[in-house]
This record gives sequence, C-alpha cells and structure tokens, in this order.
Amino acid sequence: MPQPERLPGTPEFRIKLPQDGGEARGHLLAEFGGNGTHKFLLEEGSTVAAEAWPGLGDHARRTRAELRANGGLVNAPTDPDRPQAPPRWVAARDIECNSSSAAAALVYGYDASGPESWRTTEGHPLADYLSTGWRAPRKAWLVRGSNVSGHNLVRQLWLQEEFVSLAGAHLPPLEETDPTKSTLRRFVEDGYEGAASYNQKRGLVDELHAFLTQMRVGDTVAAISDGLLHVGRVTGEAVQTASPGGLSNLRRTVAWQADSHAYEELPEEVQQKLSVQHDVVDLTGVLDALDGLAEQAEHTAPATGGERPAAERPVQRELSLPDITGALATDLLVHDRAWLDEMRELLFDERQLVLFGPPGTGKTYLAMKLAEYFGGGPEQVKIVQFHPSYAYEDFFEGFRPVEDPETREVAFRLTAGPLRELADLASREGNRHIPHFLIIDEINRANLAKVFGELYFLLEYRTRSVRLTYSGDDFALPPNLFVIGTMNTADRSIALVDAAMRRRFAFVELSPRTEPTAGLLARWLKREGRDLEPARLLDALNARIDDTDFAIGPSYLMKPGVYRDGGLERTWRTKILPLLEEHHYGEGLDVAARYGLDSLREQRP
Repeated sequence: MPQPERLPGTPEFRIKLPQDGGEARGHLLAEFGGNGTHKFLLEEGSTVAAEAWPGLGDHARRTRAELRANGGLVNAPTDPDRPQAPPRWVAARDIECNSSSAAAALVYGYDASGPESWRTTEGHPLADYLSTGWRAPRKAWLVRGSNVSGHNLVRQLWLQEEFVSLAGAHLPPLEETDPTKSTLRRFVEDGYEGAASYNQKRGLVDELHAFLTQMRVGDTVAAISDGLLHVGRVTGEAVQTASPGGLSNLRRTVAWQADSHAYEELPEEVQQKLSVQHDVVDLTGVLDALDGLAEQAEHTAPATGGERPAAERPVQRELSLPDITGALATDLLVHDRAWLDEMRELLFDERQLVLFGPPGTGKTYLAMKLAEYFGGGPEQVKIVQFHPSYAYEDFFEGFRPVEDPETREVAFRLTAGPLRELADLASREGNRHIPHFLIIDEINRANLAKVFGELYFLLEYRTRSVRLTYSGDDFALPPNLFVIGTMNTADRSIALVDAAMRRRFAFVELSPRTEPTAGLLARWLKREGRDLEPARLLDALNARIDDTDFAIGPSYLMKPGVYRDGGLERTWRTKILPLLEEHHYGEGLDVAARYGLDSLREQRP
C-alpha cells in the first residue's frame, strides 16, 4: 500500500500528554480532508489517552471505538514505576486522520485545536505551517513609520504617495502571496543572521506575517507622526518592490483620510493600544473607536482647508536631546527653565537619573513627560514598575514558563524583558540617533543587584559589551537608550541604595520645599482659576512635618475630586492623614489635632 504524500516543507509534529503520559507524533499530508484542511497522519507508536472526556464529539468517539475494535489502538504496557498513571493506548499502525484537529482529539480524548496543539521539536505550532484560515471580516492595524532608520516615512512618503510599508532589505524575493509563518521564519533566520538578535528576529517574523498574510484589502490602517494619528483603508495587496536602502520595499496601497487626530485627544483605549511597541500592531479590539474617529471627522470642518498639518523637524544625524522650550516649561508649570535645562544636560551626560522625593511630588508624571518630549513621542518610551519579587528574568531576559492551553503542560522559552525589547528597538539600523527611554517606577522597591545583574557594568560602560547569562549573546546597551527611575523616599531611605547604584545614576530631588515642586500647587490653582487656600494649607502642613522624606506633595490636591463639595476635607482625611499616621506610628501623637484642616486653618495667619 503506497505511503500518503507528506505536505512538502513541513516537519514532524508532536503532542506531549500530561503527567508524563507519553508522546504522539505525526505529520501533515498533501491531500485535503473533507473539511477543506490538510489531512494528518498519526504515526505508529504514538501514545493516546485511553479516557474519553465529556467534551469529545460523537465522530471522534466512533473513530476511537473502531480503532480499538480493529487493532489500530492497543493497550500501552504498564509502567511498574508509575502504577497510578492513567491508562494509555498506543497506535499499532499509521492512522490517517481527516485533519490535524481530528488527530488531536484522537490523542487527547477531547476536542482540541490541531493547529495549536501539534508542535515542532522547537515548540512552533502547526498553524505556522498553514496558510491563513478564517479571520474577522475587517481588522485594524497600526503600522509604525515615523522612525525607520531615522526617516519619517509617514510624512515623507506614506501620506503623499498613498501607501504603507515595512522594511525588508534582507528578505529574498517572496513567491507566495500569503507566506506562512514558518516560511517567513526561515527567510528571517537566513537573511538576518548576525544582523539581528533572537528577539528582533522573532518580532520581525510576527510583523511580516501580519503585514503580508493577516492584513487584507478593506482593513483599517493607522500610523502616528508628529503627535498625530492618521487613519486610512487598505486598498491593495502586498507587493515587494525596490526602495532606497530597503526602507519601504514591502508595500500596500492605502486611501488615507484627509483629517488627522491629535494623540492626546484620542480615546484612552486607543492610546493604550498605540503604546504597544511593535512595527505592526493588531488594533481590531479598538476598531469601533477608530471608526468613531472617522465619523467625527466627517462632521467636523477641516481647520486647514483640507491640507494635512506637517510639523517639519530637521532630520537628525547625531544623537541629541531637543532644547527646552517655553511651551514645555509652561505645560509642566516649571517657572525656572534653568532647572529643565539642567535635567536635559544630566540625562545627556549620564544617560541614567533617578527622581527621588516624598509621595505626591509628580515624579512619575514628570519622568513620562520628559521622556516623551526628548524621545519625540510615546513610541520611544517604555515604563515598568519594580516590586520586591522583580528579577533579572523579568527585566532583561530569561527562560519563562509557557503553558500549553490544551495539554496544560509547561515549557520554558527564552523570552525578552522590557529592557531587552527597548534596547533591540533602539539599536536597529538607523535608529541610534533617536533617543529611547525606559522609565522604572519605584526603582528602589526591588533588589537592584538581582534585577540588573551584569547590566550594572553596561550602565557605566556604554561602549563595552558583556556575554549574557541566558542567550549567550554579546550585548551592549545602545548609547541612545536613557533610563529614568523614580524613588519614593517614604518607602525606603535613599541612603539604602547601594554604592554601585548611586555611582551609575544621577539623583535629582523633587521636594515640596525645593524647586520646581515648591509653589507648584499655587501655580496650578492660578492656571485653573481656583482659590489659593489649598496651596497655603499644604505649605502650612509641610512646615509642621519634621522629616522631609514624609512631606506631602502637591499632586494629592491636583485632582478634580478635591474641588467638589467636601472634596478637600475628604482627601485630607482619607489620603493625607493616613500617611502621617504611619509616619508617627507608636508615638501616641494625635495626628488629626496636629495636621488636620481645622488646626491648620486656626493657626494660619
């Protein structure tokens, strides 16, 4: 009997049964089954679960019963070392199944997705070797193009010539119209060997597959440039063409809408999706919100006669940070621009700084605003928060447990953390003059030596590289990666930060008693047209607190709820006094009598 033909270019696939219950093996066949997918051959010797679960379909139950009756599935030998192990069967011959899902149901004893259950020895799912099946009728995508090797393609090409693109300079000619992920992985592994890290190559495969195979004509596409979101509709299939430097050689034509949308005015759910740092991001979850923006634009007369606003910026060639402007100082309510100039100089010289001070002084807010301003937008900013259990594997890279959704088995996969991801983005060809920022909130709440590991060395010596613990790569922190940490001194004294940390970071204090935080609440109240009493009360409160680490910052009183009826008293009672209760714990002090609003109002001249 002739052997069925295997699907060319596909490897052997495996399923590992839970509780060390053995393994099933098989491969895709060139012939299609009755449901329009490739048939699957379960190989002789494969282990099969003997128990049938309630969720198993009738057809799969009949198939298993027939195979038991005709000798296709026989009892597996009992393992004397595991007498309590669940019963198993073994395939006595090769078994041809109608699909990979039918084969998975046969093995598991319950219905399961074959494209996700069957895996290669490297852990890649069978789905990577199949052409794209069903997908939503219309999807939405973000494609980044404002910084492609230092070029703003959105402004320079996409909007003018009506297309969207990806860079693929090292790819061979693509003969398939919808290449599978396995095909693209092979091309990327060959073409980008030595030119990209494992994490960059993994991300590139996903982005190419989304752009070339998942994206379809009629989908919504979005792009960000100069703080504006541009939305359009995909009108053409993906094509591979020549382009200068290979920056835009994979293209799809797009009909762009005439109006754009300011980033800060977008719905919060859209902003959140846009913060994902990949070149191609699936935005289908916010498709309705994007459609709403389009409807809103149709009912709004364009303010510029239909022309697209283009805030031209000079093309950078060397790494630099933008100069401080009066508009930035006004936005941050910093009346002393010299302080902001000093922050810029510190960042450029040291590459790392920590903003420290008591709670409520706006450390995280200021860090994010400065990072977005110096980096040119939120696309170049990533934020993480440290905590006591945070480790090197969470921060940089490590083997992380990944659970198989079907078998519930856990496998370990080398996974990049936020620092590795941002470093890979910053070190892309043509990106090294673009500042990228990592914000570490509550940096002093983790075991820093445990989190940073050998990266401590790289923070001080940016021109050197070290061999990494897990991947074995030779790695250097790119010079255009800046780190801003925030530290709440009420949680842990700054004196407890080890000497290695202090040597590698510049420390800048934000205190209600020093600029620029001093007087910030009064400036905010004036801008909002409110009474200045809360600022006077806060100053009187901090004058009574003997420990500067426990002073109260102005951000507690810069929220709308404070200025509703009874809001100031409520905030004072539920936010501020509990902090001071903790500070004076065990001292027997009547905190409300010393720091309450009535006391402060009585003694205030």
